Amino acid sequence: MFSRFLTLTMPNVNLILEALSAVSGCNVESATAGTLSLTPQDFVNVVALKEFYVQEGLLELEYPSLGTLSLKGALALPDAPSAASIPQTTVSVNVNEFLDSRYDYDFTNVKDGEAVFTRGKEQYVRPCGWNRIALKVLNKYRDGDGWLGTGDEAWPVSYHGPAMDGSQGIIRNDGDGDGATVGRGVYSTPDINVAEKFSKRFTSKVDNKTYKVVLQNRINPQKRQQCRRESYWLVYVPEGSSPVQERAIVENSIRPYGLLLKEVL
Repeated sequence: MFSRFLTLTMPNVNLILEALSAVSGCNVESATAGTLSLTPQDFVNVVALKEFYVQEGLLELEYPSLGTLSLKGALALPDAPSAASIPQTTVSVNVNEFLDSRYDYDFTNVKDGEAVFTRGKEQYVRPCGWNRIALKVLNKYRDGDGWLGTGDEAWPVSYHGPAMDGSQGIIRNDGDGDGATVGRGVYSTPDINVAEKFSKRFTSKVDNKTYKVVLQNRINPQKRQQCRRESYWLVYVPEGSSPVQERAIVENSIRPYGLLLKEVL
């Protein structure tokens, strides 16, 4: 499961909402009474599907409870501020049900050196230099919490940067092949250093500091494919899949458990 750790100073809630806004391209607010709110799984679904739809050249994403999300702003460079002229969909999260501060873990000053860690029988490159905000995902899935552990049922760790949509040529047109799986799907990486290249930057109104943000997930090893380029993974979405099927593929393949922040110095 999560490891508990006595953290250094953790970001306040408003800064976390800014980070969620940056990584999703939506305006994320704290839920008020009577409003629909996203779960962590909903959130990663939206992030992943938005990038996949951009990869496919689509301009809108329909998502239950949110309606139509414009993807025009998602075409911006990963380290560029969101264009003020492009309206953002406002979404809500119930902070008490979305975050789990018991498992926040500040890796800012951690150096692993030659130490080797594993999750899901695969190497776990810990996010040293980053501050992890834990998401509330325990006891949320019908198959239990083994996916989040360290045992045989655990899923490997993956990182997801907001610009991992295939536009960087991760595997598109990369070598020979029948083209069945080339480029079409949701990307992630087991290497935080690779994910950092696709991170989103934002300047907080809380403390006027600039941060990078990525998502930390577990990925279903049965649903993941190794890309031809090392350190890139693909969850393949077949041609002809309906929106409902596409959402189910993401839900069965990627489960979030952390929001990672790194101050840009």
